[in-house]
Formats: sequence, C-alpha cells, structure tokens
Amino acid sequence: GNPMFATLRASANQARGLAEFALRFLNDAQFAAPSPEVLQRTLLFHADSVVCGVSALAKRLNAPTLLREEALRYPETAGPAAFVFGSSDPVKPEKAVLANVSAVREWDANGTVFGYDPTRPKHRAGEFGHNDYYPCVVAACQAQGHPGSTALKAMVLIDEIRGRLAEVFSLRKHKIDHVLHGGIAAAVVYGALRGANVAQIESAIGLVVAHHTPWRAIRAGHQLSDSKGASAAVTCEAAVQAVHRAMAGFAGPQDIFRNPESPFRLFEPTADGSSPFDLTLAHQGSDFSVMRMHFKLGIYEHQSAGALQGIISLLCGNPHVLQRPEHIEKIVIRIYEPAFSIIGDPAKRNPQTRQSADHSMVYIAARLLRRAIHSGIPASTGNSAPGITELENLAWKSWMLLPEDYSDEALQDPETRRLMEKIEFEHGGQDYDSKYPKGIPTSVCLVATHGTYETGMIMFPAGHASNTTADLDSILHTKFHRFCSGVCDPDALLHGLHRLAELDTAGVRSLYSSPIALAGTCM
Repeated sequence: GNPMFATLRASANQARGLAEFALRFLNDAQFAAPSPEVLQRTLLFHADSVVCGVSALAKRLNAPTLLREEALRYPETAGPAAFVFGSSDPVKPEKAVLANVSAVREWDANGTVFGYDPTRPKHRAGEFGHNDYYPCVVAACQAQGHPGSTALKAMVLIDEIRGRLAEVFSLRKHKIDHVLHGGIAAAVVYGALRGANVAQIESAIGLVVAHHTPWRAIRAGHQLSDSKGASAAVTCEAAVQAVHRAMAGFAGPQDIFRNPESPFRLFEPTADGSSPFDLTLAHQGSDFSVMRMHFKLGIYEHQSAGALQGIISLLCGNPHVLQRPEHIEKIVIRIYEPAFSIIGDPAKRNPQTRQSADHSMVYIAARLLRRAIHSGIPASTGNSAPGITELENLAWKSWMLLPEDYSDEALQDPETRRLMEKIEFEHGGQDYDSKYPKGIPTSVCLVATHGTYETGMIMFPAGHASNTTADLDSILHTKFHRFCSGVCDPDALLHGLHRLAELDTAGVRSLYSSPIALAGTCM
C-alpha cells in the first residue's frame, strides 16, 4: 500500500480499525503528518463554521437558541467541562456539542462534501456531508485540556473519517440522513481525545449506529422543520454520550460495519460476511478528504453555486444588462440530478420558510439578481480597468447572500417574487448528470430584449474545491466579517480562530466564549 494511506479492509473489523487509526493519528507524530496546506484549509473551514454559528445565535434563530439555553441548564462544576458559543460558563460536554453543532449548521452556509475521489473509482458513492463536527473536537479538547495544535489535527481527522465514509457508502439512497457518517467520526475522534481505548471507541461506534441511525424523515415534506438543521447536533450529542457510556464500562455492539443487521450490510448485503467497502484513510501529505470539500460564499444550497457563478459571470461580462434590468426577459438555468429534484421541486417555487427558501433555486437566483440590480457592477479597487476574474471576485463580495436575504420580509418581497417569475429551471439531462459529482454542472442563459447571453457548462464555481480562479481567501475574509456582525469583538474572535494551532489549553477553553449580542446589545 501507499505509505501516505492506511486501508481498513472490508474483511476486517473496521470499527476497531478506526479506533486504532485515530489513536495513532493523534499520538504518533511520525505517523500523522498532514501537509501545511491541509492544516490551513481545515483552519479556514473551522473558522467558517464558527462565524456561521455565532451569526445564527446573534439572529436568534430558533433551534440554536433553544439548544444553547438547554445546554446552559446543564452546568458542569466538578468534572470535565466544555463551553457554548458566547459564554464562559462551563457545561456538560455533550450539551455544548449539541448547542454548538446546531448553531454551526443552522444557516446551512458552511462547508460541504460530495463524497467523490477522482483518483479512486470505488470512492465515488457521492454522499453529502458538511463541516459541522468541529465542536465535538473543541469540546473534547476543552474537557481534556488539549492545546490548539491537537485540536487542529483532530479536526483534520474528523473530516477525513466522515469524508472517506461519504466516498464509499451512500446513506441517502437508503433514506438514512448523511449525518450518520459524521456521528461515527465524532464518536471515534471525541473518544480518542478523551482517552478512550480501542474497545471503548468500538463500543461507542456500535452504540451510535445501532441506537441512533437518523432517517431522512427529518427533511421530508414541503416546508422543512427544525429537525433538518439540528440533525448533526442531535447525532453528535448521542455520539458524545456513547463515548461517555463506553468509557464507564457499557459494552455496545462490536464490529458494527460487519454486523448483518446494521444499516451497512442490511442495505448492501455481502455473502461472505465482510462489510460493503474498504475504507482508505490518509495520514500524511496533502491528499486528505478536506482538500475536496467546498466553501459556500454566502447563504445558498451548495448545488446552486454553479447558477450563481453563471449569473455573476454573465452580468460582469455584459454590464450593460444591469443598466436596464427591466429588459431581462428570462433566465434559464440548466442543472443535473440530484440537484434538480432537491432545489427545483415544485414546492420550492413558493417558499414560505427560510429553510425552504435557501433550498429553492429560483429564490436564491432571484435574490442574487436583486442584489446585483440594487448594487450595480462593483467598482474596481485598482487604477486599471479590472479583468473579468477580478470583477467576478468583487461581485461575489458585493452581492453576497446574507441572513437578511432570508428574513420573513425578504421571503415576501414583491420585487424578489417578480424576479422569481422570470427564472426557468430545467434538468439538463444525461450530459449534465454524468459530470456530477466530479463538478456541479450548470449552465445559465440570460435572455434580454436586445440579445441572449450564455455561459456554457460551468463545473467548478467559486468556493468549489477544484476552482482555481476565485480569490477564495479574500471572499472568505468578507464573509467572515459580515457573519460576525453580531459578535461584540469580531476581531478578537477571528484572531483566535486563525491562531488555533498556537493556542494553549486556556486559549482553547475560551475559543468560543467571545460575547455575542444576543439581546441586540453587548453585555
């Protein structure tokens, strides 16, 4: 095998293998050596998740607010403790994890993975996932007294495990919610950080899968509920509790991936008693799963990013169109399955809740168009006329979709509703479907009174891991500051996030405690 990777074979006990891999990864510096770019990318994904979380709390979104209040009702004064966003009151770690993961996820604006490895044919199951699980690492490090360097390494590990599981086993096609992969990763890494041994971590994984497999019932229906956004949080709370129970001596089901009645073999039966997949995990170099995860540059369903890129490219390339927006007759967006079904189902043409609006292609595109019409083509910062790439970078910042684009007022805004009527959304057919999940194949055609403008096929929009043209750091810098508007001292929070690897144990304990203006004022 490749010395950069370890493969847990389908014929072996992979639950035990994950436990052994994680303990070695966190404790053996010769074994675990992610490259500086992997550490930097993970640092950015973590910072991105935190700004999404504090923004959701500052805007008093329902589930994160309720779950944070729940956590604060479970103070931990005697034993190992963790902290919720915006507070320095120690609470039980599983409750801090519940609250913080819920906050991170609620806007649905942080990192995304598509479970696709172009270099490995058997690693293309295409399961979704998000960078929601870092609070499990932070809580474990706060409770156990680990420094920031350990936290960052553990964040790489939690993404590696859930990202590789997403490449080898599709939960979605069996109606299981994708957070199960995250819950498994959370049990492994939280356990390894808290000092659990191999058998205890194996037990915890068994408990999560056997007792807490989450069904996609949480996201079925025309208008979505709090359960969709809180799914990762509820599963992580269970994973942390599973570790605590296993460490206390509770024996969960062993060898869960080969268990014939676990979801893995139940839905993908094997005749010889093995699990349905080999699992290959990186431990050195730069080919880690996190390098194929994608950023959202604002609030939108990730699969709409190609359409946003297309609209931005057409408007920046044909600025005269924005001078007479009333001449825009229609915008036709073509996209692949499964995106077409997810963000194009008929109910999404008339979204009544934020959770439905941010999964509605026509709504997302209309809000971007509205921002472009009101802001105009962004002015260049330099002296020379900006090139198209610089204009597009400026437009991503200037027209960024923010919390206010999903307020009750915005949902009913007459101008947005008029623009929605001009947007047509179509399935592009096999030519599009075959290019996913390598990219997010999309094309946009803008028809105006004086001409028709087309993008051609877009595969890698800004924020996509394979995009090479966007100024990602600069756009994320803008996003981070906009999403921190509800934090009392955003610079202090961002400084700590960017310096994570240098923080001592006290720095890790206070990492999330930066006060948030929960009542509209800073205390």
